[in-house]
Amino acid sequence: MAENNGDLGSFLAGFLVGGLIGATVALLMAPQSGEETRAIIKEKSIELKDRAVETADEARMKAEATAAEARARADYYAQQAKQALEQQKQRVGAAVEAAKKPSTPKPSESSPPAKK
Repeated sequence: MAENNGDLGSFLAGFLVGGLIGATVALLMAPQSGEETRAIIKEKSIELKDRAVETADEARMKAEATAAEARARADYYAQQAKQALEQQKQRVGAAVEAAKKPSTPKPSESSPPAKK
């Protein structure tokens, strides 16, 4: 999961850098006045910032949902393991109790040998 977070951070950083470079190149190549260019740069940077915040929020919500799901699964499997352990304890206890009980002799074993 930590590896996915690193990949997400790298993606977001690349997304932001790529967006900034693309917007800058497009604005510098466009034939308009400096004042218009600065206004457009300001608008685009605000849009890009808003988009980055939105993307980060979505990523955070997905990460939280995934973490909650992982916790729920871990709790479920821990409960299953506890139940299996209790069942095994009961089986072992029953086997130990059965081994402690003296076995009752078979009728042929308890009677003395017959005289001829």
